[in-house]
Amino acid sequence: MQKNDQDSLVCRDNLRRIFLDFMQMSDFAEEPLIITEADGVWYKDIKENRILDGLSGIYVVNLGHNNPRIKEAIRKQTEAITFAPPLHSTTLPAIRLAKLISEITPGELNAVKLLSGGSEATEAAIKLARQYHYQTGNPTKYKVISLYEGFHGTTMGSLSATGLKERKKFFEPSLPGFIHVFPPYCYRCPYHKKYPDCGIRCATIIGDVIEMEGPETVSSLIVEPIGNTGGIITPPPEYLPLLREICNQYNVFLIFDEIITGFGRTGNMFAAQTFDVTPDILCMGKGMGSGYTPLAAIAFQNKHAEAFWGEKGREFCEGHTYAGNALSSAVGIACINEIRERRLCERAQKLGGYLRNELEELREFGVIGDIRGKGLLIGVEFVKNPKTKEPFGKKIKFGIKVGKIALKKGLLIRYATEWVAFAPPLIISEEEINQMLKVFKDSLKEVLISS
Repeated sequence: MQKNDQDSLVCRDNLRRIFLDFMQMSDFAEEPLIITEADGVWYKDIKENRILDGLSGIYVVNLGHNNPRIKEAIRKQTEAITFAPPLHSTTLPAIRLAKLISEITPGELNAVKLLSGGSEATEAAIKLARQYHYQTGNPTKYKVISLYEGFHGTTMGSLSATGLKERKKFFEPSLPGFIHVFPPYCYRCPYHKKYPDCGIRCATIIGDVIEMEGPETVSSLIVEPIGNTGGIITPPPEYLPLLREICNQYNVFLIFDEIITGFGRTGNMFAAQTFDVTPDILCMGKGMGSGYTPLAAIAFQNKHAEAFWGEKGREFCEGHTYAGNALSSAVGIACINEIRERRLCERAQKLGGYLRNELEELREFGVIGDIRGKGLLIGVEFVKNPKTKEPFGKKIKFGIKVGKIALKKGLLIRYATEWVAFAPPLIISEEEINQMLKVFKDSLKEVLISS
């Protein structure tokens, strides 16, 4: 496309025709970021600027851009079949992918439902738990417990489980039966306790909530092993094992939303393995297809899958047009094989440790309060005073300022009012991490000078 044609296409009138995610389009139209190419850990925009992808797009492109193996898998599959009728059939790539998922997930998570996106996966998990209880003699177990600050998607079920008022307020009232508790935010404990002398109150209170609601009414507990939208909230080591014990005690499904933490991001194939806790349902997406095609899934325990076999009417009542799509399944197989054969989980552990150590050096700036995360998922919380943990306050938008300047300097990271996050592709090199850190450091300096 010629430059004049590009400029014409990206005019303000045309930008009024498209709505981006959670984006005020009048602001975006003033300085639109139009990506035209990508390779490895780099983007190129319409102005030929190179941007280091320190976020894997949005926790998606774990294998980097322009991966030859995945592109070849797409080419081969398009020559065979890309779509089969989902109400009548499946395909060999879908069967192979389901088998592969059962091999890489922990425990007995050997039943797989293939889907197209993260919201579909969390929605399906909530539905599966409810239908299981319905079909096993507990039809009143329908309530779902989740965490404030958690994000599980934008369909009405997944949104109801989400604990962010900014994402929900326009669509309330939410669906009935969704209950929220505070997250395991040790740096600013919502229960005003201090780890490790807290008794892990953030976990034990869930048992209390189940008792107060009535165990006969609670279906499931859904959590992100590491919470993204709250600022990469990373639980203490006792937290998830305690949740497993509580769910066992009350016959409640433990659902892990691993849409972000899956496929090597935390240093293991899944955060369930990083924390050594097996859920009843594991939701996966994003890195599963690494951005090459839409792809997601849930994997659930064999013992629960049995409830859906047998006579007509007991089948799992869930379906989507592109779920189990042959082309996406072929991509998923290529992605998983690439992660395993290139030992990218181990790479995420090693380079994540390096990134974290280098970030620790930046405490000298006097505005870093907490550094948290696992593997190549690291969050940095900014504070006005590290000793007292006094925040800058939402009006200052310190993290947003750092993130926006970093983007202008050629680095894409996740940013919010008081924190930023790094989640580069697992293929990133140490040299590229150093480039990322340099831009971040320069951006931090610029914000401090202007403050």
